Amino acid sequence: MSNVPPNLRYAKSHEWVRLEADGTATIGITDYAQNSLGDITYAQFPKVGAVLKAGETFGVVESVKAASDVYTPISGTVLAINSAVDKTPETLNRDPYGEAWLIKLAPANLAEVDHLMDKAGYEKATA
Repeated sequence: MSNVPPNLRYAKSHEWVRLEADGTATIGITDYAQNSLGDITYAQFPKVGAVLKAGETFGVVESVKAASDVYTPISGTVLAINSAVDKTPETLNRDPYGEAWLIKLAPANLAEVDHLMDKAGYEKATA
C-alpha cells in the first residue's frame, strides 16, 4: 500500500493538493504515481504566471519505464515551480509529499478542492 497523507486532497489522475496557511496551494504527484512510474529521470514544468484550469495538463514526468502527463487538480495561477526537482527529478521517488512538490498555485476557486478525494477515497481508488 502506498503512503497517503490524511491532510491532502487527491485527484483521480494521482496528483495531490495541500492548501497552505497563506492561501496558496501546493501540488505534486502521489506516492502511488511515483511508484507506478519507477525511477524518475525528468520533470517538465509550466512557466510561473501560467493560468491553469482544473484537469489541464501542466507538465510531464518521465521515468525509465514511461512518460506521464501531470494534471492540475484545481484552477489557478502558477506562483512557483520546484526547481530542485528540475535538477534532481529522482527526489520525486524519495519524497513525493515533501521536498518534491511540483508547483504552487494561487487558487482561482477553492471550492474545486471539495471535488477531490480525501485519504479514504484515494485509498479506495488505488486499491
